[in-house]
Amino acid sequence: MAADGGDGMTGEVAVLGAGMHPWGKWGRGFVEYGVAAARAALADAGLEWRDVGSVVGADTVRGGYPGHVAGATFARALGWQGARVASVYAACASGAQAVAAARAQILAGLADVVLVVGADAAPKGFFRPAGGDRPDDPDWLRFRILGATNPTYFGLYARRRMAVHGDTVEDFAQVKVKNSALGALNPNARYRKRVTAEEVAASAVVADPLRLLDICATSDGAAALVLSSLEFARRRGVTEPVRIRAVSTVTPTYPNTVLDLPDIATDSAAGVEPAAETFRASIARAAYEEAGLGPEDLSLAEVYDLSTALELQWYEDLGLCGQGEGAKLLREGATAPGGRIPVNMSGGLASFGEAVPAQAIAQVCELTWQLRGAAGDRQVEHARAGITANQGLFGHGSAVIAVR
Repeated sequence: MAADGGDGMTGEVAVLGAGMHPWGKWGRGFVEYGVAAARAALADAGLEWRDVGSVVGADTVRGGYPGHVAGATFARALGWQGARVASVYAACASGAQAVAAARAQILAGLADVVLVVGADAAPKGFFRPAGGDRPDDPDWLRFRILGATNPTYFGLYARRRMAVHGDTVEDFAQVKVKNSALGALNPNARYRKRVTAEEVAASAVVADPLRLLDICATSDGAAALVLSSLEFARRRGVTEPVRIRAVSTVTPTYPNTVLDLPDIATDSAAGVEPAAETFRASIARAAYEEAGLGPEDLSLAEVYDLSTALELQWYEDLGLCGQGEGAKLLREGATAPGGRIPVNMSGGLASFGEAVPAQAIAQVCELTWQLRGAAGDRQVEHARAGITANQGLFGHGSAVIAVR
């Protein structure tokens, strides 16, 4: 991608503000959480609500009927002021798609400042499809035909890693140990207690080989970003803002030969050569290509650790190591604080739990604070570039690269 005359890459936008509502089980509505995060992000940016030209909301399907779970919900709660509005729903990738929509509006000249908000009030236990018969919905079919909850899938994927790569339950436990130690340092985390490998092993089996402490919880929480054009940032006196350089929201490539939730079968590869990479690996590749960076340029990564085993898979999908070498990278301490490529310095989902529409936005918040040098005891020294990664149901990619 060509440079734009010294102002960075042509597709860059500035992150002027980042804010969160702490994760937990607070017993209130998602709108309240989202408004708190939005106000925190605006205060961080030094802007007023009336300065915002557009609002992009990451939706939750659990907060009411579709018209209510939209960007306009947050705009109304903050006070109608005429801003543009947009809403996105892409399961766990909703936040990244909201960032992508906001960036597109800024680069198109439709708004100088865009507020991105995601919030959720999650149910207790695992996520499940809403009621009613939907035989064309693979998520509904997964529950109806197989009874396969999300933890069941996580357990099957962990078993696959053990069989194919030789990972052990002790490796999985060490992911939780690492992330819980970091979550203990994060005031926005739900779980702020260090966990030992022995405590992981002693927790209840949920989906063999994974135990309760291997699997993330469902949580209430919210996150927000204030994005702007680089020109607007300069006018505000912000000469070196954190910049979003790439957003990847790619879909899978046929045939998909690795089973991915919520599908209950892979695509047939009998008549078609398999793709050179998996879906998750393609998410990262698209981000790297857009940013003009590679995994060797990263200072840190925030990945979607729905389970401890899935964090190890992301190491490989992001190109931080070779296929099958995720556990080795962990054992070497490369992904721990002070390592070559720290992963989930926020504490990850292990410490936060899942507030689906907010999660990808929260990942960018962590990158923002790290790249500013404002992450406190979690700070990665000399952080200059970071990547986020997750995957939404139904083929939604999600990766953001931010730089300073």
